[in-house]
Amino acid sequence: MRSTRPEAFGGFHHPNQGYRHLQLASVITRYGRLSDPKVASPELMALDLLRSYAHDCLHWGSFREYRLQEGQVIRSRYGINWRDAEGRTYSARDTVDAPATRNLGIVMEGATDREARMISAAVADRLGLVERIAPPDRLAFRDTTGRLEPSDFDHAEPGVATRFHLAMAGYEHGVGARYHRFLAEMGGPEANTLHELILAAVITGNLLHLSRWLNGHHGPGAFRRTFRSPAYTGPDPGA
Repeated sequence: MRSTRPEAFGGFHHPNQGYRHLQLASVITRYGRLSDPKVASPELMALDLLRSYAHDCLHWGSFREYRLQEGQVIRSRYGINWRDAEGRTYSARDTVDAPATRNLGIVMEGATDREARMISAAVADRLGLVERIAPPDRLAFRDTTGRLEPSDFDHAEPGVATRFHLAMAGYEHGVGARYHRFLAEMGGPEANTLHELILAAVITGNLLHLSRWLNGHHGPGAFRRTFRSPAYTGPDPGA
């Protein structure tokens, strides 16, 4: 809620905010300048909190599997992503300039945040908040409700929030935009259906319905062909 550091700016993109998998707990900061006790936009603070809470609740509820390896507890599976005995994940990292993701970690993070943003957007629309957010907070409002456009970062507000805006731009480029493009490429007009199937699989750990949909639209073994890294040596659940 407060910080003695004059440059501290809280919210979803605060560097120390996020879900802690080992502790099964979430760290959330108040949106805005944490050295200033005044709340610039109570509505945006509430929407940012709602997005963060929904986002981390989905992380908390995601399927996970652990195993013992040389006396240590290793997380061998999280959602729809696996690790082999060497610690390598099922899918490889995206290239720096990749327009769309094929990395399961990004897919799961993108699906989680897309759902959280949809929840925030529904609340904002229901309360008619679009015109009530002051210009300095418009960028964060568009981010929180999933309405960012590439041009939004051309004229980011200077000052204390600059680091926050840079983190926002990096997250949107590396997660939000890539997941959106992935849904468009793989789902086409059924992008929303694909998103729902991904989210359900992440929560339940059951790939059956997602694999069936992918196979029906992209041929047998679509999950494996789309995501599996050549370096991965573990079990292959992607039928």
